[in-house]
Amino acid sequence: MSAVTAIRRAAAAPEPSRELNGILHLLTCGSVDDGKSTLIGRMLWDSTDLYDDQRATIEKSGRTAGGGTQPDFSLLVDGLVAEREQGITIDIAWRYFDTDTRRFVIIDSPGHEQYTRNMASGASHADVAIMLVDARHGVKRQTRRHAAILDIVGVKRVILAVNKMDLVDWSQEKFRAIEADFRELTLRFGFREALAIPVSAVAGDNVARKSENMPWYTGPHLLEHLERLPGRDTTPSGPFRMPVQMVLRDGLDFRGLAGTVSSGRICVGDRVTDPLSGQSAHVLRIATMGRDLEIASQGQAVALQLDTDIDVARGAVLSTPDAKPTVATSIEARLVWLWETPFDPGASYILRTATDLAPIASINIKSLLDLETLVAEKSSACSVNDIAIANINLGRPVALDLFSECQTTGSFLIVDAVSGASVAAGVVAGATNAGDGATASTFVLTRDILERGLCRDLGQGEEDRREFQRRASEVALLLRAAGVPIKLEL
Repeated sequence: MSAVTAIRRAAAAPEPSRELNGILHLLTCGSVDDGKSTLIGRMLWDSTDLYDDQRATIEKSGRTAGGGTQPDFSLLVDGLVAEREQGITIDIAWRYFDTDTRRFVIIDSPGHEQYTRNMASGASHADVAIMLVDARHGVKRQTRRHAAILDIVGVKRVILAVNKMDLVDWSQEKFRAIEADFRELTLRFGFREALAIPVSAVAGDNVARKSENMPWYTGPHLLEHLERLPGRDTTPSGPFRMPVQMVLRDGLDFRGLAGTVSSGRICVGDRVTDPLSGQSAHVLRIATMGRDLEIASQGQAVALQLDTDIDVARGAVLSTPDAKPTVATSIEARLVWLWETPFDPGASYILRTATDLAPIASINIKSLLDLETLVAEKSSACSVNDIAIANINLGRPVALDLFSECQTTGSFLIVDAVSGASVAAGVVAGATNAGDGATASTFVLTRDILERGLCRDLGQGEEDRREFQRRASEVALLLRAAGVPIKLEL
């Protein structure tokens, strides 16, 4: 069996064979060379039933750097050729394994600043995060950035794995100093549960077994602590929200509003409303693939048939009349700038929510987080990997929630209107009600915008001019289809 085949089999999710104490989605993050992939590989090696040929493949594939005697456990995780060649994680890697008591879904994220956007994407799926630091270097700037991103996306259980303790002679003093720095991070960002654990991923100390080299540490080893943590709470909570993805028809009398219930629950007979239009109706039927339901709960994909056809399309957020989201035209946001191109006040951006696209009239960057002091400093600029607080004014009303109350309807992406690139990700910290006088604004697509972006590769010849016009028309059609009022000025 080839090494690639063996590693793919190691990554495959096992079939449940026993009752497990919940599923835990676990993110690993840290700076480059802190040992994330090695830690995960060691955990798989020590705590799971890998096939004999998988173990033989890793044994034969090489040893750890610096003349070590241990197998290179990172090969169980890093699957891309570029990752192995450079010894870094580039893309998000998902791994699954079971212990005697629970199932783990591991989300291995990149440490390099260049791939911070991938880390932010992985963090949005996590229940708990393991932040790695090298015992020789302690908490770094990238560690603070990752802590801030975890705070933004709502991860409140954090473990600091102080790795490579073997390289500092298992020093208690070194560990306690790093633990104290970590405690400052936990206080700054208000993590609900935080624990520092000294480990050596290569040697396996305090990963899946207690370390004999650090008798001064009396806490749990990493896997022991992970098995104690509560799994993801799937109990329906919060007010009912269902972002509409599409309207379904069967050609006869059925008209269903399809989407996934993002919070709360809804029952047949309950009244639902579209906050943007104010229209309401009762739920006549809750349809799913193959059968009908009496109740639809958080996480279920359904189609709601109403007793009255209301004018609702993709992008609407259904709620109950007594607990509606805010219909906002202005929001205060916490965001991470993900794109290499810095924020441009003159550029045109679009707000992308769960299923909606809305034009952004203006973005005002108020402050950036200083990753050394962890204090927000006044600023009007924003570039790649910056963590900012901003005011966003929308071109039309949008149904939104505070992220602290409903995560799905309280988070968003900022998209470049011309290229379609996702330039920032953020959460709603405050929303201003639009009132009755809100009107949609028109996005003006100019020649200058196209020349700086989508059409920058075109020249002045006749053929290029025709291509320029074709691209401009295509962009206009796409934006209008998304509900964005647009005017061409070419």
